Amino acid sequence: MGNSFKKIMIATDGSENTKNSVESGIELARQTGATVYATYVVSTDYYSSIAMDIGWETMYEGLKKEGREALRFVENAGKAVGVPVEPVLLEGHPVFEIVDFAKKEEMDLVILGTHGRTGLDKLLLGSVAGNIVKHCKVPVMVVRSEERSED
Repeated sequence: MGNSFKKIMIATDGSENTKNSVESGIELARQTGATVYATYVVSTDYYSSIAMDIGWETMYEGLKKEGREALRFVENAGKAVGVPVEPVLLEGHPVFEIVDFAKKEEMDLVILGTHGRTGLDKLLLGSVAGNIVKHCKVPVMVVRSEERSED
């Protein structure tokens, strides 16, 4: 295989459901000697829908803190098996930021988890994943979370 992976991007939203994609990405990086770029997008999509003055700062700080924790999880997973992980905290619209970063930084592969914490997040991240797959010039691997909803 001529095209070996050097740079693998793992997009995480910090939820349980992205743990599988993190594990898959770290394992692939371990096998191919790649560096992992762990990315979390502080989504500005929410901002437009809430009054800027009320609790905006608090929410923004909360999202950034969640992002840093999500990235730390990937870093620790990498450290455990000797895979170098670069944490990347982005800001903006998740689809655009991920697609743009992957292209600009010349990633060899982008790895996504399929859905977030709740029904609404599942819908949102579902469309995020779908749009990334559609617009990304870099190959995208979508890893389904193991969790099955118990009806």
